[in-house]
Amino acid sequence: MSEQRKKAVVLVSGGLDSATVLAIARERGYACHALSMDYGQRHRAELAAARRVADDLGAVEHRVVRIGLEALGGSALTDPTIAVPAQTEEGIPVTYVPARNTVFLALALGFAEVIGARDLFIGVNAVDYSGYPDCRPEFIESFEHLAAVATKAGVEGAQFHIHTPLIHLTKAEIIREGLRLGVDYARTVSCYQADEEGRACGVCDSCRLRRAGFEAASVADPTRYRSR
Repeated sequence: MSEQRKKAVVLVSGGLDSATVLAIARERGYACHALSMDYGQRHRAELAAARRVADDLGAVEHRVVRIGLEALGGSALTDPTIAVPAQTEEGIPVTYVPARNTVFLALALGFAEVIGARDLFIGVNAVDYSGYPDCRPEFIESFEHLAAVATKAGVEGAQFHIHTPLIHLTKAEIIREGLRLGVDYARTVSCYQADEEGRACGVCDSCRLRRAGFEAASVADPTRYRSR
């Protein structure tokens, strides 16, 4: 690996969007340091997928940070007593995890400061998404301002950039871009309640958005479902 390549921290969940973002960061010439979170989510399948994706797409390293967001509760993704809805909800759904992207970006920022990176990549999307407030452009812009005043590097004049290459793309456009870059979506897991083998439920909001994206892109859906 050339020492001339700029470093980037890429948040990798193991899902479709983050895999595409990692491929984009790689194409842009970054030495990609993949970072995943074990935050008390319902299943471990997405972490296994994150490891596959990081390896497949040539990440320099892949780190997993353990944070116990299940201790806070308040989300169907961290509290097993809250059911994952089988149909789209009005407003912000119960699958929203309070402060998740704020915490994730804060840890990514800390990691970036440690390794000397000034670029962070995250796969947020404000078009085909579930309505989470921490996926909007104004959140990202605010966090970038925070990074400038909340870090030693920022105070000393370094400028951090939060890259959101998917934020204005439809799911179909994301899929087409990922395929162009060689992403194997069969290796990813997007389902909110995948089983231990990584098979998707096919009915949660994330599954519906993913399936609709493949249909809109006129691409065969490689997702493994428990049932159709």
